Amino acid sequence: MTADLAAYLLGIGDDALIAAQRLGELYASSPEMEEDVALANIALDQLGAARLLLEYAAELTGDGDEDTLAFLRGPAEFRHHVLVELPNGDFAVTIAKLLFLAAWQRPLYARLAVESADVRLTGIAATAGLETAYHLDHAAQWTIRLGDGTGESHRRMQDAIDALWPYTREFFAPDPVAQRLPGVAVTPTRAEWDALIAPTLAEATLRTPAAGPAEPETNGRAGRHTAHLDALLDEMQSLYRAHPGARW
Repeated sequence: MTADLAAYLLGIGDDALIAAQRLGELYASSPEMEEDVALANIALDQLGAARLLLEYAAELTGDGDEDTLAFLRGPAEFRHHVLVELPNGDFAVTIAKLLFLAAWQRPLYARLAVESADVRLTGIAATAGLETAYHLDHAAQWTIRLGDGTGESHRRMQDAIDALWPYTREFFAPDPVAQRLPGVAVTPTRAEWDALIAPTLAEATLRTPAAGPAEPETNGRAGRHTAHLDALLDEMQSLYRAHPGARW
């Protein structure tokens, strides 16, 4: 059970870590100064959750600490969902990624906080869940603003939703690790996710995409990622790898 719990923590921790890295790339690149601050704060929330989850995973395995897990693993050792590693693209893509991820993390943390028998995990989830509620609301408000805005903003928001939709299937693929942790791990359902996404798309006058093909060449929980992750890790890990163990 210890190894499975560590693997589960690594998966949801990597989701938060890679999402934080992508959002951090946007600082000073948002359409409004206030949005720079908002996305930076969301990135910090994700990073904070990632640190707690990876620290716990490292303690269970005895394999370094949260820093070594973040900065010394190769691409195939990361277990996040592929959606979070995809490039930011234009602002509509960034918002769609945040909306989809937050709608998955929201029920994940909410259920872990009350259903998990692991007291430490419930504590992490309770804090992260409060933050994720804000992330979801923020992404929803921007989705509505863009979708129900000008013709151009509507087109870009719909294009982003359509392009990213196939990657959301990975959220709901069977997770053998979680299945081996009854009473400890939870897996949000498609119904829970749809209940959070559908009202936002409707208010934004956006079309829900038809079910498209999955992305068979990728499986983030199994370590099969896109080439985008290589470039992301080159940037994220460069300083630590150049000065391993350094402290400031």
